[in-house]
Formats: sequence, structure tokens, C-alpha cells
Amino acid sequence: MASATTIVNARVFDGTQLQEWTSVRFVDGLITECSVDSAAQAGDEVIDAAGGTLLPGLIDSHVHLVPGALEQSLTFGVTTVLDMFSKPELVARAKEQARFRSDLADVRSSGIGATAPDGHPSAMYAPFPTLTSAYQAEQFVAERLEEGSDYLKIISGTGGLWPSLDSETINALTAAAHARGLLVVAHVSSTAGVEQVVSAGVDVLAHVPADAEMDQALVARIARAGIAVGPTLATIENTLGEAGGAAVAADPRLAEFLGEAWAHRLNSGAPSLGGRAMPPYSRAEGNVRLLAAAGVTLLAGTDAPNPGTVFGASLHRELELLVRSGLGPAQALAAATSEPARVFGLSDRGRVAAGLRADLVLVSGDPLQDITASRSIERIWRGGTACDRGAFVASAAETEQLDAFDAQVAKVVAAVRERRSDVRPGRTAKS
Repeated sequence: MASATTIVNARVFDGTQLQEWTSVRFVDGLITECSVDSAAQAGDEVIDAAGGTLLPGLIDSHVHLVPGALEQSLTFGVTTVLDMFSKPELVARAKEQARFRSDLADVRSSGIGATAPDGHPSAMYAPFPTLTSAYQAEQFVAERLEEGSDYLKIISGTGGLWPSLDSETINALTAAAHARGLLVVAHVSSTAGVEQVVSAGVDVLAHVPADAEMDQALVARIARAGIAVGPTLATIENTLGEAGGAAVAADPRLAEFLGEAWAHRLNSGAPSLGGRAMPPYSRAEGNVRLLAAAGVTLLAGTDAPNPGTVFGASLHRELELLVRSGLGPAQALAAATSEPARVFGLSDRGRVAAGLRADLVLVSGDPLQDITASRSIERIWRGGTACDRGAFVASAAETEQLDAFDAQVAKVVAAVRERRSDVRPGRTAKS
């Protein structure tokens, strides 16, 4: 008979709201019972939550894979990550590991995103396939499916520093992806870019613009269309000069499982990119506040491993920033559990309910009152298997990840500095 685990004396947030349940039982990786009274049976391992809060496993809706990303994510209660641009061989390796190992997060991926030649993010991943016309859209989407992509990523560079796809090509890519049943995620870096991809009919916006306040009419269009938005404030705040990374490193609830090398990187902040003045970070939070007030679905994502972020830990910072931007704690937690599961069709997770995966996080305290209580992690289960939170720090996976992280950041900083130096009054970006 399979061994079972029963959690008792818990406050249970099911992914959308606080339930009356105090007990959750799971067997063979699946939740079998949620009840007001103890669900324990003879022979169960019984975990006394002592009034702590049981949450669904967290979902980071925006990462970029590097070696070790899945291990580090799970250390902080992130049981699933959604990769938003990685090369096929790295994605295939990560998916294979996640299929057979319970000591790392599960993963879905866009694989290679659609962008123009020399467009973003060429600095990080080149060489990779690009598009120059709408006629290539069908083939591009077909190739991503053959490589195992779970959804399509499109990069809109309108208003940015890089060469970008035209509207006709973005429209064609969106139509081709939808015809094959793929969700379409669009990277945006400006309000003009938002206009472009909303008109194309994409399903998810990645990032919130900070170049200008979003027009109320545009926000209303996003809400009416049912487009979800993943603001990635945890990366934006560092990019725009805020000390978000240092704030993560300064919290002992997170720092204990980061290790010295990651704490040092977080405290170093994002490197100066020089060139044009950056917009105020407050504008990004203001735009999230507008979206939240309009009822737009918001998704919690970090864009790790951008400078100032770290896999897993920075998602807890993102939750804090979402609450600071107008979401209630329950809404913020839903943005990291039930909402991304719904939007990306992950019907077996993101909620605490009988029949779903036992991806669970037990925290002390009440994140529905104080969102930072999500950091006070007591236990993590991925598919019903308990996580060893100390396994990643100082491991070979951490060393490999640190090396990959440093190499990627160096390439990005060098490319952006070069691009900004070429975009001076009277000049345009190279194309």
C-alpha cells in the first residue's frame, strides 16, 4: 500500500481563497482529500502545520533557463516555472530532468521566441532563427512545435533599442500559433509595443511598460480581450535603479537558502547601462495599479536570472511588489498559483483540491494578512515528495548556474551599452 501524508491544523489557501479546511491528505503524488477535520488514516505520516498556511506550489510565469534554475526554484517553493526563451537543447534537457526527478521544479517553455534579425534577445542567445517577413510565420511556428515548445513567444521591439518585427509579421505569427492551438506570449518594452500586440490578439503580455503611463482606453482593451499580463516588477525595479535585489538578500527568511555567492550578486544590483536616462520605476507600479483596477488578470513572474533577481527567491519579492501595486494578498497569491495554471492550461496544478498534484508549500504565519509570510517556508512538496531545501547551495548545480549567470549578464550588458551608444541624437539603432 502506498505511503500517505496528511497535513493537519493548517490554514488552507486553495489558489483562489481561504477555505474552511484544516487538513489535506495526499498519496502517490496526488491530493486525495481536503477536510475540515483531520483526514489522517492509520499509517499516514502526519504533519502538524501548527496554524501555518498551506499554499499550492508556486508558479513563476517568466524565467529563462540556465543550468541549476529548476533546483534553485524549488528551494523557495516554486514547483513549476514557465520559460520564456531558451534554446531547444537546454529546454529538452530541463524537461527530461523534470520528468524523472522530484528534487527540481517542473517546466514548460516557449523555446526560441520570434524576433527580427539582431533583435532582442540576440545578445543572450544568438545564433537562433529569426523572421524578416510575415510569409515565414507558418514555418516558424511549425518548427517551434517540432522542437517541443508549449506556447509561442513573440518579441515586440516597438519603441525599444533593437530591430523589431513589423505588425504584419506579428499578426501572422499570432494567427499561425492560434491555428495550431498555441497560446501567444508577447514581450513588450513600451506602451507602443503594447498597442501593437494587443491589436494582434495575443494572449499574454510579458512585462509592464514604464516609458509612459498606459492610456485608460488601452487598459480597457486589454481587460475586454481577456489578455493576461505578467509585469515582472522584480526585474524592472532593478533595471530602473531600485535596490530590489538587495531587499531579497536582506531578508533572513530567503538569505538562509541563497548562499554567499548569490547574496553578493543581489547586493551588487543591476550594472549601469549608461546612455539614455531611465524612466522612474514608480511608473511601472502605477501601470500595474491601472491594470489591476480594470480587472486584468495578472501573473507573477520574475524574469530571472536578470541582474538583481534569483530563481525562486525573487518570486516572493514579486508578490510583495504586486501587493504594493494594488493587489490584495489573495490576488497576488492567485497570480502565482491558480491564475498561471488557468492561463497556460496546467489543469493538474495551481490549486489545492482532491485529484490535483500534491505540489504544496507550508509556511508559518498568514500571507493573506502579510504577503511576505510566503517566505517563511516550513516544508515543500513537489508531486508529493518532500524537498530538501539545503541541497542546492554549494552544489555542482549552483556552481554551474553561477558561471552561466555571469556569462549571460556580461553579454547583455556589453550589447546594451553598445546599442545605447549608437542611439544618440541624430542617430538610429543599427538594423
